[in-house]
Amino acid sequence: MAAVARPKPWRPLLSLLVIVIGLGVWALWPGTSHVPRLGLDLQGGTQVILVPNQAEGSSDITDEQLQQTVEIIRQRVNGFGVAEADVAIQGSGNDAAIVVSVPGVNQREIAEQLSQTALLDFRPVSTIVDPAIIDPAAAQQQDPTNNTNNTKKKKKKNNNGASGESSFAETTPSPAADSPSPDTSPAQDSAQDANTLLPPVEGDNANDPALEDALLNLDCTDPASRQGGKPDNPDKWIVTCDREGTAKYLLEPAFIKGTSITNASAELAQGGAGGWVVNLEFDGDGAQALSEISNRLVSLPSPQNQFGIVLDGLVVSSPFFQQPINDGRAQISGQFTADEAKNLAQVLKFGALPLTLDIASVETVTPTLGADYLKVGLIAGALGLGLVVVYLLFYYRALGMVAVVSLILAAIITYFVFVILGRQVGLALTLAGVAGAIVAIGITADSFVVYFERIRDEIREGRSLRAACDAGWARARSTILAADFVSFLAAVILYYLSVGAVRGFAFVLGLTTLIDVMVAFIFTRPMVSVLARSTWFTSGHPLTGLDPRRLGVTSMPGQTSSRTKDKVEV
Repeated sequence: MAAVARPKPWRPLLSLLVIVIGLGVWALWPGTSHVPRLGLDLQGGTQVILVPNQAEGSSDITDEQLQQTVEIIRQRVNGFGVAEADVAIQGSGNDAAIVVSVPGVNQREIAEQLSQTALLDFRPVSTIVDPAIIDPAAAQQQDPTNNTNNTKKKKKKNNNGASGESSFAETTPSPAADSPSPDTSPAQDSAQDANTLLPPVEGDNANDPALEDALLNLDCTDPASRQGGKPDNPDKWIVTCDREGTAKYLLEPAFIKGTSITNASAELAQGGAGGWVVNLEFDGDGAQALSEISNRLVSLPSPQNQFGIVLDGLVVSSPFFQQPINDGRAQISGQFTADEAKNLAQVLKFGALPLTLDIASVETVTPTLGADYLKVGLIAGALGLGLVVVYLLFYYRALGMVAVVSLILAAIITYFVFVILGRQVGLALTLAGVAGAIVAIGITADSFVVYFERIRDEIREGRSLRAACDAGWARARSTILAADFVSFLAAVILYYLSVGAVRGFAFVLGLTTLIDVMVAFIFTRPMVSVLARSTWFTSGHPLTGLDPRRLGVTSMPGQTSSRTKDKVEV
């Protein structure tokens, strides 16, 4: 009968070497951070207090609105690449405040992003005029709708994927050459009115006096007019500014609301020349509305063939249609940086806040207490690891050394993974995560104990060391997998049913459990097989951990005992 092919232990060992080297190069790449990101409780961070901005006469804030706001903010902050942030409600009703604690001390930009209401709508353009205050006398001499005759147009990336032509292209607003220049000579009353105007200004129709006044007196060159955040009524006409303060828009009621967006993503424009853009996908109603409006506007002259993409009351982009859009896909461009495009995509993807929020304060949380906790946690981890090492070496001798090396490898891999995840997805190590890692030490050590005891049992039953290693692994493998599966399943359930620090504990526990399985299969098992081929191990030397006297047998199976040799000589 043909001999049973034994597994070659060097293959998994080489695989492990490649994995460790690959992770090490990635984690320790020059010019990048080589240490894991720490959570708020270990390194400190930024605490942002957001308060609802209630308009006069509006209804009271409900608990449901607060909970929905907290959930969206939590999704946003995680989407921005900041894990382990804490979002909590203080107070209730109109007096409530939302406290957001973010690891890291330079998070002002994230704080501003979190407070964005992200009210998005798409509106047909009626008029584009000069961004500054307009002299009424000069305005009467020129129809403001002609201010885009000299608009500089540039093509935009294909949005329907069906042809090489763009479905719409973006315009760069620029006043006409004969457009009236800003004039500070009108009556002081008009100038004073301009100081009180902030976009968007709403009206019932294009001839609404409030809109006519805003077209003249709204000063979009004033930075105060470009702050955004003021919600607009999608069913009203509005006058507003663009983000850069280069144009003033009269826009019709919205034909698509931001709630129709099903997905948003940021990418570099084709060729990179157009900068970063945000791709949008719409639901059925949104896609139908986009198709209808594009078919209506595509044949109109400029600027009536344009539509304004309005975010938090300001025009982000005003592309014009080159052809109808029938596939429910659109694209926002506005000379975004990479961070701006990604942040905008995250805000749009997770939806608008049900409340308008103002930033009440931004404070730095001291990391002093966290550093003390980290020190104590590391001491506890080192003490636990030391006790496990002492036990393994005392009880299993050389086999225990294999277990110690396995623990060291698991620790190195875990460290590399934390560095990589911290850099790539913002994973932060918290005190609860440290506790999860300490618990994982016991789980990993348990795998070694199960395997080593199975080997001893097989030797007691008369098998040789090599046969005992194979049979012992066959028996131990199912036990190890079952135990690790239960641990991993508990971590997954705990992760999805909890928030805050408990999720950090669950994540680290689940991650280290997977690493434990990998190390057991591609290092511990093959290394024991390699050692089983050595004469020193097969002889049952006391330092191997397989001393026959301790196992209750006269000699290692396959080896002749010294007593038998003496009898033969006599």
